[in-house]
Amino acid sequence: MPEILVLFYSHHGSVREMARHVAHGVESVPGMAARIRTVPKVSSVAEATAPEVPEEGAPYCELADLEECAGLALGSPARFGNMAAPMKYFWDATARPWLGGALVGKPAAVFTSAGTMHGGQEAALLSMIVPLLHHGMLIVGLPYTLPELSETTSGGTPYGASHLAGTASDRKVDDTEKRLCIALGRRLADVTARLER
Repeated sequence: MPEILVLFYSHHGSVREMARHVAHGVESVPGMAARIRTVPKVSSVAEATAPEVPEEGAPYCELADLEECAGLALGSPARFGNMAAPMKYFWDATARPWLGGALVGKPAAVFTSAGTMHGGQEAALLSMIVPLLHHGMLIVGLPYTLPELSETTSGGTPYGASHLAGTASDRKVDDTEKRLCIALGRRLADVTARLER
């Protein structure tokens, strides 16, 4: 069964919740499965290391996960209009799959969470798209035929799903944002299934 890799980094939990909804959308498409993975934090202390296996939650992503996936959903908090450093650090170490063309022609989608309405959601999504384009991936967004995209008063963009977390990161993913995450996963899985035929 083709698997969509749902790869995320989450600091306060919002992106982790979004990843679950994206995975739900993926698995709503018959014959498609989601593989959820995360990346470890990056430390400014050179001696600090993350455990080989996370103590809880999703396993850490390995390059084999990229090579084996049929498609990719990538999620990160917005950090000043960019993806978070741990996700950038992960992509900076993907030369092997890049050299081998492991992701060429596979579809990809992106999602993010930001503390404020104008906290760089769209810029962060675009920053995540850049390495995916370098890997030769096909980008899937959210079309305006989705009514939630025009009705949302929080997160949601044509570039990918987004969430407004609040400055204290205490605002839960609302129903519209959940539906957009599910729609993104479903659309990604549908495109992937069509390409797999």
